[in-house]
Amino acid sequence: MAGSAALVGQCGDVGKGVANVYLDPELAAALPALPDLHIQDLAGARARMRQLAADVAPGEVVMTDHAVPGADDGSVQVRVCRPPAATGPLPALLLLHGGGFVMGGLDAVTAQAVDLCARVPAVVVAVDYRLAPEHPYPAALQDCEAALRWTASESGALGVDADRIGVYGMSAGGGLAAALTLLVRDRGGLSLCFQLLDAPEVDDRLDTASMRAFVDTPLWNRADAVLSWRHYLEGCGETVPPYAAPARASDLSGLPPAYVSVYENDPLRDEGLYYASGLLHGGVSVELHLFPGTFHRSAIVTSAAVSRRQNAETVDAIRRGLSSSA
Repeated sequence: MAGSAALVGQCGDVGKGVANVYLDPELAAALPALPDLHIQDLAGARARMRQLAADVAPGEVVMTDHAVPGADDGSVQVRVCRPPAATGPLPALLLLHGGGFVMGGLDAVTAQAVDLCARVPAVVVAVDYRLAPEHPYPAALQDCEAALRWTASESGALGVDADRIGVYGMSAGGGLAAALTLLVRDRGGLSLCFQLLDAPEVDDRLDTASMRAFVDTPLWNRADAVLSWRHYLEGCGETVPPYAAPARASDLSGLPPAYVSVYENDPLRDEGLYYASGLLHGGVSVELHLFPGTFHRSAIVTSAAVSRRQNAETVDAIRRGLSSSA
């Protein structure tokens, strides 16, 4: 291991105070260029994320924006990407961005939507769900459900195979994706054939070993998680429902097949591992990948070989998950 990864103590403060923690050397080299997205300064973090999105020039796809019916007579903005030369019904992927429930939006996820649309290929529906603290739980989940309902009901017009709709969520989006599968199972009337959970934020109790250990890591740390859940669960009271924090669910049976990815040096690592294990014990088919030497959402550092491998495996997992045999 020492031959392929650098000791964290030689690469800044990643995993500060944690023994025997290693960081991929290519990721370590990228640390100085990473944006500060820690949410203690939420307005600043939101502004920096918007600037990152403004710097992205997505490729060529057929892209359309829609205001779809939402909860309480409101609407939800979605961005639909479709391969320009595609014919016949395609699978669809509901794409739920990360950002700790408090930041992010369509512009921040457009480049990824375009990339997945072309490489899978699939119709990708990115969801601009409402953010906390202005809109705490259940607003974001309601918006994701509304986007899924619209995608299914408009499948003919969108050129989508309604039997092959999956969901892909990153970080807080991974928590929303997990919650959406629970909601769909329990309410009926909709279906999902696949779920991809990338570093899912699913446990508000913040009591795993990785959450206690990683207090000073890039892009996301324990302090971020504390604030994230505080904002998202505002008004929930003492009883937090599984639709808000899926790790609290007592029954994970009857859910769609899952691909779960976690990052070695990530406070969210263990809750992702435990959730994947819970799915497996519930009889759900699960593929689980822990990427060594990584930190939360380090896949954005595409100069690193481990990130390129993770991103390629993600595309392959989506292809397989959305296949007609899924």
